[in-house]
Amino acid sequence: MQCRICENEKGNRLFKFKEMHIGLREEFTYFQCVNCRCIQIEEIPENMSKYYPSEYYSFNLSPKSENVIKQAIRRQRDYYALFNRGFIGGFIYRWFPSPVKLRSLYRVSSLTKDSTILDVGCGNGYFLRVLRDFDFKHLVGIDPYVRKGEDYGDHVKILKKSIHQLSGKYDLIMFHHSFEHIPDPCDTLLAVGRLLSSDGTCLIRIPVVDSWAWKNYKENWVLIDAPRHFFLHSYASMQILAEHTGFKIREVVCDSGLNQFYGSEQYKRDIPLVADNSYKVNPSKSIFSKKEIRLFKKKAKQLNSIGQGDQAAFYLEKIHS
Repeated sequence: MQCRICENEKGNRLFKFKEMHIGLREEFTYFQCVNCRCIQIEEIPENMSKYYPSEYYSFNLSPKSENVIKQAIRRQRDYYALFNRGFIGGFIYRWFPSPVKLRSLYRVSSLTKDSTILDVGCGNGYFLRVLRDFDFKHLVGIDPYVRKGEDYGDHVKILKKSIHQLSGKYDLIMFHHSFEHIPDPCDTLLAVGRLLSSDGTCLIRIPVVDSWAWKNYKENWVLIDAPRHFFLHSYASMQILAEHTGFKIREVVCDSGLNQFYGSEQYKRDIPLVADNSYKVNPSKSIFSKKEIRLFKKKAKQLNSIGQGDQAAFYLEKIHS
């Protein structure tokens, strides 16, 4: 078993992981490189579409129905999350944070409403439509598993393509929990380098194995997500990838949440993530008390603060000779 990241062949450790998101419970063989610590699937299934059914969450995201007052409050909060400006929005955000995906963009210092943005693994394009509502004008999403491409008009286009089929230049290329689904991370980053503008940013948000959750839950860690996640990276394996493809990692920010606890605890009890009694689906039917959920949220913040969260955002920039 040769590591596809650092090419190490010695001492790599085998694991058996089950598909538990949908609840198929099929077993898949993975291994962890003893050198760079990246966890990798041994063999990618031939038919991956089986593991991305039409009800898969990223294909079905849609805005919640809200009254006018709630919409105004949410917009103030999300504006603060996106641009890090606005006293009222900041106050709201402190108590009711926006989705992490939105907040991750404020660290992209060169981002403007005229920036060209590519979202790789965009699902149905919901996040791009959120950005459109904040007047971003050049928004493209790609996803090989969408049923068909969509042109939403008003600056949003979704393509059923891979990154290797694209041309043009983008100021921001982002992977929000899609990079771990890609079978060729090195070639993908080379394609990013070809498409990224000279002062652009590549944002990669992924699970990380340098985390409390992996160390403590192992095969029950919810973000293993076999077989959809082909690679579960470490900080070391991401550094190797960046160096091999002409990038430097400018910043890394842990942004994990409470799912590392409730999802993993459910898997220990053989409860799939989309089961009727899963906290993700029906919190009131779940096995967790409100007190336990509060403790999960608190612990997630603590782990993020010490770099032990199970998700992180990597901000990559081109190395200029």
